[in-house]
Amino acid sequence: MADQILMPKATAVWLVDNTSLTFEQIADFCGLHPLEVRGIADGEVARDIRGADPIANGQLSREELDKAQANDKYRMNALVSRHAELLKPTKKAPRYTPVSRRQDRPDAIAWFIRNHPEVTDAQISKILGTTKATIEQVRNRSHWNAANIKPVDPVTLGLVGQLELDALVKKAAEKKAKDDAKRGITDPDGATLRPAGEVEAPEPEVEEEDYRRRGSVSAEDVFGKSTPSVEADEED
Repeated sequence: MADQILMPKATAVWLVDNTSLTFEQIADFCGLHPLEVRGIADGEVARDIRGADPIANGQLSREELDKAQANDKYRMNALVSRHAELLKPTKKAPRYTPVSRRQDRPDAIAWFIRNHPEVTDAQISKILGTTKATIEQVRNRSHWNAANIKPVDPVTLGLVGQLELDALVKKAAEKKAKDDAKRGITDPDGATLRPAGEVEAPEPEVEEEDYRRRGSVSAEDVFGKSTPSVEADEED
């Protein structure tokens, strides 16, 4: 019953204070354990919770309550509360794309792949109402219409709104930045700094000013010192 009534503990508090129902009857109606209801009666549980009248909020009829009070074996049936129906979470319906626009989705997928690789396949699938298999087919050009697919902005195609697209791209970019920071990638190109030991030291350059201070440039300055060759005409 707990999933059919609102505020089960508050309802139990009211039933304990205002009826002659047994702990078991109240526990069954509210979806609680009988010991928990006993704790409410003893003031050890739900001490600061204000009681909620299940009759006033449309979850219990007076007839059901009278039957239960006349027979401690009777278990009350909850009414479907209009308040509970309004508060029940509703699952968001999948995005519907008109048939006339469905042929444009591969173009929008190609646009995401080319311009925003940081957007995941799951995000593309959700915003365009397509499947990951279709996205992969567009990416590796195995789609049946690959020859005619061209990247087109999904806003231009009328598949999404500009604000929705901007929010998605921003969210994907922020996630990528966090992931890059964790991996130590700090520059825009994704390159990391190499350890100092792997960086080759630049060769020292000979400054032209050295020659000028000496007044002239010798052949040794240009070609280096020559090594005397060993004469091969030694006598036997």
